Amino acid sequence: MSGLFEEETLGTDPLEAAPSDAPLADRMRPSSLADYCGQTHLVGEGRILSRALAGELTQSLILWGPPGVGKTTLARLLAQASGLAFVPYSAVLSGIKEIRELMARAAADRQRTGRRTLVFVDEIHRFNKAQQDAFLPHVERGDIVLVGATTENPSFEVNGALLSRCRALLLEPLQADEVVRLLQRALAAPEGLAGRWSVEEGVLERIVGATDGDARRALTALETAAALAQEGAAIQLEDVEEALQRKVTLYDKSGEEHYNVISALHKSIRNSDPDATLYWVTRMMSAGEDGKFIARRLVRAASEDVGLADPFALRIALDAGEAFHRLGYPEGKLALAQAAVYLARARKSDAIYRAVGEAEADVQSTAAEPVPKHLRNAATRVMKEAGYGEGYRNAHQDPGARDEMSCLPPGLEGRRYFRP
Repeated sequence: MSGLFEEETLGTDPLEAAPSDAPLADRMRPSSLADYCGQTHLVGEGRILSRALAGELTQSLILWGPPGVGKTTLARLLAQASGLAFVPYSAVLSGIKEIRELMARAAADRQRTGRRTLVFVDEIHRFNKAQQDAFLPHVERGDIVLVGATTENPSFEVNGALLSRCRALLLEPLQADEVVRLLQRALAAPEGLAGRWSVEEGVLERIVGATDGDARRALTALETAAALAQEGAAIQLEDVEEALQRKVTLYDKSGEEHYNVISALHKSIRNSDPDATLYWVTRMMSAGEDGKFIARRLVRAASEDVGLADPFALRIALDAGEAFHRLGYPEGKLALAQAAVYLARARKSDAIYRAVGEAEADVQSTAAEPVPKHLRNAATRVMKEAGYGEGYRNAHQDPGARDEMSCLPPGLEGRRYFRP
């Protein structure tokens, strides 16, 4: 940032070409909307950003999505189309002092030239509340258009005051055919691999399958595979496998993806789908998720979704958790997978789950009436003289008690919670 403040004019060329020795992913960054892949739900004709990309950007934005889906490139295209000064800014490298200096420069630049500044903040979720608040007055006055990029859910990671002044837009992982087009362009483009390599059949598809819609990872894998092959030769599948090594699953054990995947696992169990259940539990385990966390959710599913339709399911889930506790990874994986598939295949009943919810609602919304005297424990003479236990009927000796003696407080007599 020090070089930035020495310039007379605030901002840089948003689409400045990367140097020839930059990584392939940087060299292939699109310089026009025509080369931009994906996000048609945002940039397509008549969509929410179509007017902004035609030069009418008026609102600050939070671009939310996984890595490598075009957040930075989209911000640069918006700056170019709108004719705004473009200032890239990293939340990892900068602090409150730099933010205040930048805001002062942006305000002065607007007074002098009448031109606003587009401040692009990469990984804006890494800023604390005070740092995020420093943008507020300048966004409100219109000195800057803020475009923040984040891989985390902005509902949780961007403070409410700033989020209310921005529009949050979700960017999706790229589709397989979109990533293939990017790789094909990189193979042919002069700024890319310039036609110096061809590819064996299936190579591009293998890269796509291993990179989860992340264009940066896909281009990096292609570049690495090309370095392993002789120039002028075809890049082969073994080159790609060597470049990829072991796939790193897109997963964040403390972020939103953690909750998305565990939700998918639980709902697949509820839907009695053993194949989806096995996929999601394996995806979590492959990403290194804590097996004790998975086991806790399996116990929950055994009670919430299987319940009394198969009471043994709870025992299976508890045993799987105990087995994982004793074995850990990798041996304990099979116990968790076995329990998950058992739960998916088991008969289902949420009667207990619903009954507990209704009982809790009554506990919260009604008076805590005294326990009826006939149900009280008459442990002493004084208690007996006070009427404790009087009128109690033991159902073992008096079968009629089951239907004729109420065990609920008077105000809830006749209430039904459990419906098998």
